[in-house]
Amino acid sequence: MKFSSQEEYGLRFLIRIGKFYHVEKSFTIPEISTAEGVSEHTVAKILRQLRLGGFLESVRGQQGGYTLTRSPDNIVIADVFDILGGRLFDDEFCGTHGGENLICNNTIDCSVRSLWKAIQDSIDKVSKNLTLKDLLSTEDNVYQKTSEFN
Repeated sequence: MKFSSQEEYGLRFLIRIGKFYHVEKSFTIPEISTAEGVSEHTVAKILRQLRLGGFLESVRGQQGGYTLTRSPDNIVIADVFDILGGRLFDDEFCGTHGGENLICNNTIDCSVRSLWKAIQDSIDKVSKNLTLKDLLSTEDNVYQKTSEFN
């Protein structure tokens, strides 16, 4: 299973911007592009989504750039995932992935649906209890915090 590059990049961009939240530094698209090794087009597209999702604000002009709209401890990772890519599994899954008849061929005791639901529940359990502030910490601290939810 893989998360999309959009989700990966979006988290990386938020982490980069979040590290400088308390000194009120803003970042431009070219700065993020260079630092992250991602095209300016891709950076602009993802930053726009994050801005529309309420995580970032932008200021135009010489001193402009992107900053967080709120402190990193008030940005929940589950909310970021919702804006950047949505859920891996939701109640509509069987209706959109049911095969040529548009209904699940395995409606009774569907083990595949059970698997996707269990995976989604695990992701939700971690991502709803993890903030951007947690991701600004060390890898060991993040791992320790996420292991509390298992």
